[in-house]
Amino acid sequence: MDVTGVDSRIRVGQIVQVKTGREAGAYAVVIGLEEPHFVWLADGKKRLAEKPKRKNQKHVQPTIQVAQEVISSLQVTGRVTNALLRYALNQYLLQIRSKEQKGV
Repeated sequence: MDVTGVDSRIRVGQIVQVKTGREAGAYAVVIGLEEPHFVWLADGKKRLAEKPKRKNQKHVQPTIQVAQEVISSLQVTGRVTNALLRYALNQYLLQIRSKEQKGV
């Protein structure tokens, strides 16, 4: 755990924001880990699950949101659909927008 009390390790199914590169500012879901410090990202729209982006963990900002649907799909079938990735990201973005409107 880091100083803020949040686990700093990135996990499969976690939603992250890309900090550097062409897709900076975009959100994606971690669909794979490659030791020691790489992650595989997909968003289901621009970056498809069949062709995920390999990114250094230093270049992404993890959120506290973990998409349980993505985790269960990967555990059961070993893959995830693009529609499920889009759904998970849309749910997260709706949650962020509602918090912003409430002024939290």
